Amino acid sequence: MSQEITSRDFVRSLYQNRLLLRRRMIGAQQSTTMRAVFHPATTIRTQGRRVVTMLSTQVLNCDPTSISFDSTTSEPKITSQDTLNSLSIAAKTLTDLQPVAFPTETVYGLGALALNSSAASRIFSVKGRPPDNPLIVHVSSLDMLYGLLPSSFQMPKSYDLLIERFWPGALTLLFPSDLNTIPPIITANQPTVAIRMPSHPVARALIALVNAPIAAPSANSSGKPSPTTADHVRRDLGGKLSVILDGGACGVGLESTVVDGLQEDGNIRVLRPGGITVEDIQKSLREKIQDPKLLPQVLVHRRDYHDEHLEAAPTTPGMKYRHYSPTAPVILIMTTSPPENVVPSSVGSFLLSVKEGMQPSASVKIGLLTLTNSKLGTLVLPVVDGVEWCRYELGPVDDPSVTARRLFDGLLTLDQRGVELILIEEVNDTNEGLAIMNRVRKAASEVRWITF
Repeated sequence: MSQEITSRDFVRSLYQNRLLLRRRMIGAQQSTTMRAVFHPATTIRTQGRRVVTMLSTQVLNCDPTSISFDSTTSEPKITSQDTLNSLSIAAKTLTDLQPVAFPTETVYGLGALALNSSAASRIFSVKGRPPDNPLIVHVSSLDMLYGLLPSSFQMPKSYDLLIERFWPGALTLLFPSDLNTIPPIITANQPTVAIRMPSHPVARALIALVNAPIAAPSANSSGKPSPTTADHVRRDLGGKLSVILDGGACGVGLESTVVDGLQEDGNIRVLRPGGITVEDIQKSLREKIQDPKLLPQVLVHRRDYHDEHLEAAPTTPGMKYRHYSPTAPVILIMTTSPPENVVPSSVGSFLLSVKEGMQPSASVKIGLLTLTNSKLGTLVLPVVDGVEWCRYELGPVDDPSVTARRLFDGLLTLDQRGVELILIEEVNDTNEGLAIMNRVRKAASEVRWITF
């Protein structure tokens, strides 16, 4: 029977005795939790005499099943010494103001202490992230949330209901920012801050062990597809950070849904669709608010309303810049609803002509992201001279949650296989499909409409 380790006692000793933490780190480095070391620390001097240091990147295993939280405390209970050792190294790295990559239920995050400007700035430098793109702050408890909010703030009833239903989970809420607490680098100088409580045991335990909120965008180079495995992070950011926690593949596969419920009309505005569907939000509010006059509307940005000021100065990630784009250009294939000003093509003529306009070579690889049982997914691909088709299945038509989990992995897998073009099939934009199409449209440089 495994021995239960109390995290509160460990954290206390961590801060009181640095020597104890150093011994734990050495022990962890000798254990099986350190799966790999990449990019030995190397200093490179460029032609411009700029010195670039490549870090030694440790990928440390964490077993999510060994971590639990009971309903009466926000302290994690950890039954695996290896997992605790991995979390200890990550906690030490964070308190040394360095970033750490870690799993969440949505995608892997690149985290740093949210209340320290120097630590947060390293997120931007590692990712190459524009400074006007705000960060989401992650907390491990409601007490930690309340400690970030202005004392005068009154929680909207809708927020109470959404927190009760979806936290911990893939829902981010917008709150007024306390200028005395939240550094401007986190909010991109906006008056609000985006906060969520992740449900992934590794993420929540790491925040609890550090005992401080962690700012964390996705752990990838800015503009690239978000990582859903530790290996995705290693291939992209290896050498740029020292610690990656490997907690397995992410269960949701898309970033969190971001909601603004602070407006005077009391309505819920979905600024970024994500892991919690609009339909789930609407259902949860209807179940708790019986009076239709008091029921807030759930409005999706760019579908139900437009806000030019918000798009110019976003209050949440994913609104202003192109995102989720692999190295290969992406073409979105529409098959059910014709987009405006797009001339239709038959599927046969389109696939036969797809090589046109590409750089001439003996052979090109073209990737296809298709649904398993759709017309395009079951199509026998034509033989095209000089074309090698590389297909990746996104899952069945009637289960968009599978497509959500596989989308970013599909883009990154095809990129790794060296394709020169990626064709991706549209999905129905209801439930998880709304968030999927939000990402696909941002990744695509062209839209084509094909008929069968």
